[in-house]
Amino acid sequence: MRLLRICLASVLLVSMAYAMPLNSSARSCVPADLLQLISVDYRALKDSPTAMQLKQQLMPDNIKQFEAALKGIGLDPEKDVDSLTFASFRSGKQGIKTVGVAAGPFNMKAVLKKMKLQKYVPKKYNNNDIYPMDGGLVMSFLDDSTLLFGDGTSIRVALDTRDGQLLGLDTNGNMADMMTSVDSSAVWSILDQQGTQNALHSAMGDASKIADYESIKKRLMGSRYSMNFNSGVNFDMTVVTSDSTTAATVSSLLKGYMLYKKVNATPAEKVAVENTAVDPDGQNVQVRFKANDQQFQSLMHSDLFAAVTH
Repeated sequence: MRLLRICLASVLLVSMAYAMPLNSSARSCVPADLLQLISVDYRALKDSPTAMQLKQQLMPDNIKQFEAALKGIGLDPEKDVDSLTFASFRSGKQGIKTVGVAAGPFNMKAVLKKMKLQKYVPKKYNNNDIYPMDGGLVMSFLDDSTLLFGDGTSIRVALDTRDGQLLGLDTNGNMADMMTSVDSSAVWSILDQQGTQNALHSAMGDASKIADYESIKKRLMGSRYSMNFNSGVNFDMTVVTSDSTTAATVSSLLKGYMLYKKVNATPAEKVAVENTAVDPDGQNVQVRFKANDQQFQSLMHSDLFAAVTH
């Protein structure tokens, strides 16, 4: 099912992050004009063979690059990182920028000592030290256990936000409210209005070209989703709309598209469709997918996942 593919891809291909509530240092550097925030709890993933297999199969090149950069400064991503969060945001004429925040039991003094031995010289930005990393990235410690990284421009915007020079996440009520509903999950994400419109458009494929979708897409306000691996794989997505009529219409469109796809679906796609429920809930649309480990692992070896991976 294409909707599931889009959601899984956005969780593990667009970016990664940790599935626990953001600590105060990480939260403080997220700008208000947020497009998407994604969080993944590495500790929860380690407890699930299926989750680890999913991570390895779908790990994007930028995550591999970052993990290599961490190793270059003496940190082991498997041991030293508890959470990894990516935030994409608008930054005026600079366009869309992205920063990542890694949290964990770092030995900051040991890291800085190794960087000094490697002759990595920090640059001062206000009261912050910005260090170079491998792969063209730069980094700055927000505190002893929180590391901010990204390109130079993105880092400066994030630090300006943390220092109160720019509005932060907590001033964006819609995004902050959506986050509280999902931030205790193993993997979670929130998307703004435009991101939700684009995701649903892509998920529905040709079905999005019908007049009904064009008339309702402006009434899609945002979305949030989460994945948990406590008992098999559970994926929950909530699309927030402006009113109950829009929610009912979007639900009907998605159900119709699922029935259409099921007619010519592969066995793996049929499993995805049969294990997915779509229902209106007031102003929201609830999308739920549940599979046991065996079903999901079979799905990961199907053409469905091959398309996502490539």
